[in-house]
Amino acid sequence: MRKRVPGYRFHKSSGQAIVRLNGRMIYLGDWNSPKSHQAYDREISEWLSRSRQPPPPVAPDLGKLTIIELIGNYWPVAETYYRKPDGRPTGELSPLQSALRVLRQLYGDTPADEFGPLKLRAVREAMIVAGWSRNTINGQVKRVVRLFRWGAENELLPATIVTALDTLPGLRQGKSEAKERPRILPVDEKTVDDTLPHLSPIVADMIRLQLLTGMRPAEVCQIRPGDVDRSEATWTYRPASHKTEHHGRDRVVYIGPKGQAVLAPYLLRAADSYCFSPTESEKHRRAVRHEARTTPLSCGNRPKGLNPDAARPPRDRYDSNSYRVAIVRGCDKAFPVPEEIVGKAAIKAWREAHRWSPNQLRHTFATSVRKHHGLEAAQVLLGHAGADVTQVYAERDADKARFVAGVVG
Repeated sequence: MRKRVPGYRFHKSSGQAIVRLNGRMIYLGDWNSPKSHQAYDREISEWLSRSRQPPPPVAPDLGKLTIIELIGNYWPVAETYYRKPDGRPTGELSPLQSALRVLRQLYGDTPADEFGPLKLRAVREAMIVAGWSRNTINGQVKRVVRLFRWGAENELLPATIVTALDTLPGLRQGKSEAKERPRILPVDEKTVDDTLPHLSPIVADMIRLQLLTGMRPAEVCQIRPGDVDRSEATWTYRPASHKTEHHGRDRVVYIGPKGQAVLAPYLLRAADSYCFSPTESEKHRRAVRHEARTTPLSCGNRPKGLNPDAARPPRDRYDSNSYRVAIVRGCDKAFPVPEEIVGKAAIKAWREAHRWSPNQLRHTFATSVRKHHGLEAAQVLLGHAGADVTQVYAERDADKARFVAGVVG
């Protein structure tokens, strides 16, 4: 059971907001002002990080660059650095923005010179209170330290700050109140088979192709005919964009006969058109619904086209999120909540237990390949980075990947 946290209170005689910690009344600023709420969050986070003990002596005001100014200098550099070769942002910018937002909310007006391990621990405590998982928090703390390392590299801060911040160890499993993120486990193929009839044919084929190739969700969403080399018995697909391209790595997906049979009908289109389209899926859904109706055409049953002016018209391709949502909706249809289960919490638990995500398909593929063909084959087919190898080993890996893809996919 968590102990009570002192509340944000009104001090009548001064008109200010206050919080009382360890018998000491702390003035936070004008009542209900944004700055007072910011001060309250900061004081509570620091207090929790000190295990509810009084604060240490306050460092003198060095009157230099504030943290919000440091972030303002760093952010344009980060936006330029974390870009893929085609100019699109990598997946690093969004979590970096979230980490710096917590830091800014707690210590935006604090001189950057004063930021040390105790304040970093307070930032981490705020992330724990926000409900972030342990692994996520450890990554976010590293991003905060990266900000100060950049400041030291550019002589905006003394290097001793980074050395001090590096002394804060990461959260360890079972040693903090941070929640643990569940591992991504393979999904049973029978569960997938039970879900497929409740999905659109296009999404069902995306799933089948993932199971046969081990693609990432984003890779199956963006496949186009022009990206697939069909000159050899085992096809190769080079995604236009992939997770590790900004590290200079190439990504090749090998597609065997079974995967080719799934993909082939979708290649009969322009080379730069996406194979799996939500627009086509929606047209198919409407056509099926129209055929199932018994109302005569003369009584309002005429099929209607898609409305281009709709608030959210179907897109020309799926992304990882819309693909996942489509699968979740299929799971809810395939595994309806039994009548004996009542209450929001119980219903939510049932649905979460009977839902699966496209990332789990990749794990299912990896488990199967590793079991039957070894770890090396799984590593190559999944496109995972390994130890540095010579060109001879790279050629051997490609030949092995083609062979295994011809057997399993």
